[in-house]
Amino acid sequence: MTQTAGLGLKPQHYDDALAATAPGLWFEVHPENYMSAGGPRLSALAAIRQSHPLSLHGVGLSLAADADPDPEHLAALKTLVDRFEPFVVSEHLAWSTHRGVHQPDLLPFPRTRAALTRIAGNIGRMQDALGRRVLVENPSLYLPLTGHDLDETQFLRALVETTGCGLLVDVNNVFVSAHNLGYSAQAYLDALPAAAVGEIHLAGHGQDEGGSGLLIDTHGAPIAESVWTLYLHLIDRIGPRPTLIERDDDVPAFAVLMAERDRAQLALDRARREPAHV
Repeated sequence: MTQTAGLGLKPQHYDDALAATAPGLWFEVHPENYMSAGGPRLSALAAIRQSHPLSLHGVGLSLAADADPDPEHLAALKTLVDRFEPFVVSEHLAWSTHRGVHQPDLLPFPRTRAALTRIAGNIGRMQDALGRRVLVENPSLYLPLTGHDLDETQFLRALVETTGCGLLVDVNNVFVSAHNLGYSAQAYLDALPAAAVGEIHLAGHGQDEGGSGLLIDTHGAPIAESVWTLYLHLIDRIGPRPTLIERDDDVPAFAVLMAERDRAQLALDRARREPAHV
C-alpha cells in the first residue's frame, strides 16, 4: 500500500490529474459517481488510473442501517473494484436508507451492542462481496445521542476485532465531533488501534451559520491549523499512512489542492524518517 498523499478527484480537474507527475500522487473517488456502463467520466477515470493509484470511498451502502446492503449496489461496486484495482476501498460508519427511503446525509446511530452486531454483519457482507478487506470511516457528530453502550473508539475497535476491517480516520471529523460534543480529540486518536488505520482524511470545516457554536464538516474550506496539528500527532504515533486531501464544496484550482497535498506529503516523509510512538 502506498504511504503517500493523494487528492479527491473532481471532474473539473481531470486534465490536471492526467498531467500531474508528482511522485506518489494518488486519487480517490466516490464509486457511486462511476457506476455506469460507460461515458466520459468512466473513460477519464480509466485514463487517470493508467498513471496513478486509485482509492474508492463509498457514500451509499448505509452500513449502519437496519437492513443488509443493497445487493445491486454491492455488485456495481464489485465491478468497479475489479476494473480499477483500488489500493483501498472504504465506506462510512453511518446510515442513509430506511425501508427504501434514501436520506441525503450520513446519519448517526446509538452505539449499542445490537448495532455492533448488525453493522459487523453488514461489513462482513461487503467484504465477502468484494473479496477484500475494507475500511470504515468515523463520522462527524453534531448533537449527543442517548442509548450508547460503547464510546466511539471502543465501537470502532470492536468492529475491527470482529470483522477484520480497517479504519479510515478522518481527522477533521474527529476535531469537529470533539468540539461539538466536548471531548478530547487527541485522546480519541490515541485510543484508536494503530495497526488498523489504513487511510487518513484531511478536510475543512466551518461554523454553523445559525450561531449555535457548532462546527460543520463542510469539506468546503482549507484544512484548519488545528486539524493539521492533530494529523501530525496521529502520524507521529502510528507512522505514515495514505493521506487524502478532501474538498467537495467551493473546490479551488488544482494547484491550491496540490499545495495542501504537498504539505501532507512533507509530513509523511518526515514521519517515515522517524520511528512511530505507537
